[in-house]
Amino acid sequence: MKKIFLSLILVSLLALPIAGLAQVTPTTAPEKDIMVVLGNILNWMFTILLIVAAFFIMIAAFNFITAAGDPEKVKTARNFVLYALIGVLVAFAAKGLVKLIGTIVG
Repeated sequence: MKKIFLSLILVSLLALPIAGLAQVTPTTAPEKDIMVVLGNILNWMFTILLIVAAFFIMIAAFNFITAAGDPEKVKTARNFVLYALIGVLVAFAAKGLVKLIGTIVG
């Protein structure tokens, strides 16, 4: 009898939040401007790209330090720095392009 009573209490406690959520009136999703959404996505991507670029620059610095005169490692490190800087420049250009399109569209 105790097991049945304990099971009923447990089931009622688990079902209580469901019953409480059932009485909430649904709301519509807030309307967002497409430029705001694109701006938010671009900001996230820009931040991630800057973090990745900093990581690649740290890898390049490690390769420079551990190269010990090996021209292949120095070349690899220079390529890491070059590609990281190109990535940052492309990110800044994309951010400026979105601002320009936002200004043109209104």
